[in-house]
Amino acid sequence: MSGKGIISSLFKGLSKTRQGFTDRLDTLISGARGLDEGLYDEIEELLVTADIGLPLTQKILEDLSAWAGKNSMNRAEGTHRIKESLLSVLEGSEAAIQASDEPPTVVLVVGVNGTGKTTTIAKIAHHLTGNGRSVLLAAGDTFRDAAVEQLSVWGDRLGVEVIAQKQGADPAAVAFDALVRAQTRGIDYLFVDTAGRLHTKYNLVEELKKIKRVLKDRMPSAPHETLLVLDAGIGQNNIAQARKFNEEVGITGIVLTKLDGSAKGGAIFPLFADLRIPIMYVGVGEGAEDLMPFDRRSFVEALFSKDADAA
Repeated sequence: MSGKGIISSLFKGLSKTRQGFTDRLDTLISGARGLDEGLYDEIEELLVTADIGLPLTQKILEDLSAWAGKNSMNRAEGTHRIKESLLSVLEGSEAAIQASDEPPTVVLVVGVNGTGKTTTIAKIAHHLTGNGRSVLLAAGDTFRDAAVEQLSVWGDRLGVEVIAQKQGADPAAVAFDALVRAQTRGIDYLFVDTAGRLHTKYNLVEELKKIKRVLKDRMPSAPHETLLVLDAGIGQNNIAQARKFNEEVGITGIVLTKLDGSAKGGAIFPLFADLRIPIMYVGVGEGAEDLMPFDRRSFVEALFSKDADAA
């Protein structure tokens, strides 16, 4: 997708967040002659309501206050200052899946049920195959009803092989078999789907650890990436989820899905600021092209723009 297409998709996908945050911010700052206490309080409330969180809100307002003390603040300048502060929060947030020197690049995908793990895997596979890379999928969620079938349907659509066993099979065994197949066939990328029961469940955590051990036994450098898929709709609650998964299995990248259905897109800022885990992809719709590599400038531009062409 071109840069203009990315901005257009982000602009459309962030409409709910923009209506609740940047549109209201413009209204607040419009006509302001300076940052008085009343305006300061209103902006603080708006930032917190937008799920940016109190610590970041305080930092942004401190920066704004220091700047406004030396400048005459109008709407364009004040909004631009907040925009630049948010952009700086995401400094270092971009990363891509790093290809292994020796194929396959093994990507373990984790997250709770309902976040869109399986669909995310399929969309990333779609991008990779479109760029001439070979992909193999492992149906490691052997407990959820129809999970294997769902991944298999995606595999058929993409023309990608899916390694699966019967429901209730050992997920680690599925991952191992898939890795052997990928190595034998010289596959570029192997994606391993996993079960998504709540991250506080002891058995799930141990299952994920076992999958990682089995993969590493076969290929010491694997898994090369462990992606955590999060649903933007739960806002800052994602921080607790991400922290727990990271503590238990080590997360190398985050995929934030369903931004188009949420007004809580602002939570991406405290999520990265708190955990410093790269945001690899964001999802803003159902189509394969609506999952895109994260670019902080494109994201912030789309959040603050009045229309897609101006972004």
